Amino acid sequence: MSLHLVIIDALNLIRRVHSAQPDPADIARTTATTCRTLQRIIDESAPTHIIAVFDHYLQDRGWRAQLLPSYKQGRKPMPTPLQEGLESIQQAWWELGIDSLLSDGDEADDLVATLACKVANHQEKATIISTDKGYCQLLSPTLQIRDYFQQRWLDSPFIEKEFGVQPSQLADFWGLTGISSSQVPGVTGIGPKAAQAILHQFTSIEEAYASDQLADKYRKKLDEQIEMARICKQVAQLKTDIELGFNLQDIRFQPLSAPKAE
Repeated sequence: MSLHLVIIDALNLIRRVHSAQPDPADIARTTATTCRTLQRIIDESAPTHIIAVFDHYLQDRGWRAQLLPSYKQGRKPMPTPLQEGLESIQQAWWELGIDSLLSDGDEADDLVATLACKVANHQEKATIISTDKGYCQLLSPTLQIRDYFQQRWLDSPFIEKEFGVQPSQLADFWGLTGISSSQVPGVTGIGPKAAQAILHQFTSIEEAYASDQLADKYRKKLDEQIEMARICKQVAQLKTDIELGFNLQDIRFQPLSAPKAE
């Protein structure tokens, strides 16, 4: 049987479910809804292995904020009822056969990226369940991203339509344009259309910066802000080399019980 690892971007899923609940304090309802959602994901994806990856709610903004102090500055904290209910949610997920991995020092995004790439690089199938387009930089023939809530694949045609560049160029794209939701500034004066033009002509920021073929209107901006562009690209780029401390056998999918009715 071929391997299929499904990785749940846990807080991405939980926050979206919780925000749609009529009573934010009703964590039992949030828990039950996430369980039904996960059961549908399992039924649709038929994983051989599965894991949910969580950011630690007490964790600071990590190494990215050391590089770029504005990174995710002022982001709204997790609602207290949800924070206090995370353990019960994790327990309910475990009863579905889904173990949890909690980040410690690195963001959950980097853990997800590392695990997905380790599997995909061995020509096995990995599916990331998330609405976060940052994962799209990882796309490969054996690595896919599923936006469950919009019922769509965040694939190469989606990236071409949304950003106008190749998936492998997304970190460079965000290095130029920034990421407003995370307070990543990018290069002042370079928006999406300019970034597309640069990355259609060159494969990366560094290739553009080193070339005498770069248009003058972009040359001045890059000359003045190349270090910021490099920092923003590094912040946007996911790490794929984290030591995980477990092997795939530890997360083989073995359903423990049927989902509980609400």
